[in-house]
Amino acid sequence: MNLNDTIARINELAAKAKTPEGLTAEELAERDQLRRIYIDSYKASLVGHLESTYIMYPDGTKKKVERKS
Repeated sequence: MNLNDTIARINELAAKAKTPEGLTAEELAERDQLRRIYIDSYKASLVGHLESTYIMYPDGTKKKVERKS
């Protein structure tokens, strides 16, 4: 399942959760799992973006952004 399919399914489950019938226990578990997949994917994308980011100083030097511990 690609990320677009994951988002679409999360949205389907969110819409169903707002109905009077709500979600079943299996759907709740699926929703939680899909949300975790989405969050992990988003974090990985952000980390990848930040790893290729540099700070440019007025004197023309560049410094790679470092991860804080």
